[in-house]
Amino acid sequence: MNILPKISLITVSFNSGSTIEDTIKSVANQNYPNIEYIVVDGLSTDNTLDILKSYPDVVSKVISEKDSGIYDAMNKGIMLATGDVVGILNADDFYVDENVITKVVQAFVINPIDALIADLVYVRPEKLDKIVRYYSSANFALDKFESGWMPPHPTFFVKRKCYDNFGLYKTDYKIAADFELLARFMVKNHISYHYLPEVIIKMRTGGASTKNLRSNLILNREIVRACAENDIMTNYFKVYSKYLTKLFQLVCRPR
Repeated sequence: MNILPKISLITVSFNSGSTIEDTIKSVANQNYPNIEYIVVDGLSTDNTLDILKSYPDVVSKVISEKDSGIYDAMNKGIMLATGDVVGILNADDFYVDENVITKVVQAFVINPIDALIADLVYVRPEKLDKIVRYYSSANFALDKFESGWMPPHPTFFVKRKCYDNFGLYKTDYKIAADFELLARFMVKNHISYHYLPEVIIKMRTGGASTKNLRSNLILNREIVRACAENDIMTNYFKVYSKYLTKLFQLVCRPR
């Protein structure tokens, strides 16, 4: 990579007017100078596009068109990305401070790695300083995938070439294409990674995989499928055991 690697950040939006400005501002506030910020919008009908237009110096590329779901939109962003490293930032998430991308880049420069993982916290949508869950990668190991556990996807930064070599998100997954991609990259294709022991993202509660019982049934079915497709031995009992870890995350807090 160059002296100042380019970082491509991708946000997928659809009617995200109530949250996306926080997301954009958290990118704008980064003190790292070489950022390409791509927003892929799914034809929003609220004020999302107006907000995007008000940040022309921050948002490098915007496309707004019909897509086949969030993972299709992520793939569009990745295909547009010209950076050395790619990160996904959801339209209701934001970086905790202005140093996040600088620290990410430093990790890539210092360590011979393909990817980076870190920690995040879930916060209440109406009170962004109220932590409701601490999702840490500190104890992550590759065998955790067997239990349906992966590093927090928004903290996953990966070299652009890995998408070229190992493929994009599988759009026939409804909820767990992020799990499948990380399993494919990290387990099946053995990419190297580094853990950054810091909270770098705040995530509002209420994502697609946390909404209701039906979503969780779909999620776990897709996790078992993803494991099978990536040569990971598991079963439903193992996958459901991850909820014990989630209970622990509800009571733990970052130090």
